[in-house]
Amino acid sequence: MQQVRSKDGTTIAFDRSGKGPAVILVAGALSDRAAARPLTALLNKHFTVVAYDRRGRGDSGDTPPNAVEREVEDIGALIKAAGGSAFVYGHSSGGLLALEAAAAGLSIPRLAVYEPPYILDAGRSQQVRDYMSQLAELVATGEYGPAVELFLTRVVMTPADMVAQMRSTPIWGALAKMAPTLLNDLAIMYNAIRDPSLSTRQWASISQPALVMDGQLSPPWMRNAVQTVAAALPNTTYRTLAGQTHGADPALVAPVLIGFFEGRLEAEPELEVAIQGA
Repeated sequence: MQQVRSKDGTTIAFDRSGKGPAVILVAGALSDRAAARPLTALLNKHFTVVAYDRRGRGDSGDTPPNAVEREVEDIGALIKAAGGSAFVYGHSSGGLLALEAAAAGLSIPRLAVYEPPYILDAGRSQQVRDYMSQLAELVATGEYGPAVELFLTRVVMTPADMVAQMRSTPIWGALAKMAPTLLNDLAIMYNAIRDPSLSTRQWASISQPALVMDGQLSPPWMRNAVQTVAAALPNTTYRTLAGQTHGADPALVAPVLIGFFEGRLEAEPELEVAIQGA
């Protein structure tokens, strides 16, 4: 484990392995740097891979008040530690955060994201705002388990029976421990949806090559949202991973990332107009 100090003084913990151009992996909600190990093992033969604990998770610190800008500064500190420039790959809310970092002008020659949870529906946007208040109350009263359950069932829309199964496993304790960081993830989501037209115009300033991916079996609302993100970026390569959902198999993600970061992945001629069943 190594550490870097972010602009506001927060200590950010990270693992670095491999050799070659730097790639920073930005995790989604309820994930720490340990979750990146399977993907890291597939990438570090080609790149120097930096997997880090987002603030408030694992071995990283957490300095209030939190804001999306602070997490962007964390990525900036990691890029500096990596030599001043780095490719970035973000999954889920980590993908939205990666987009924020690129739009902020950080030195990211190539950007890749997988299913950033951009919400197009106005009703769902209001729900996210409501869930932020509910989550804040649960976290403030120490109700970490119910906070995680609310996020999974209402925001991510994980089936309730699946969440019930998760509650009976050892992993639930680790997820509950990260519950306070869900406020950061919802803030990132809210930052993206508070004015959809503004967000897409902001992302239009991201001129570097960008890879946008989704899973063939992911729900239509998510795939349409991913296509909206892809269409907003002026230099996009779009890929759908066959047979995959939101938690894509690293063995299928890695070859696409390697090809893209090495400049060998050809862009599709055009995006689909819409996902069937939306």
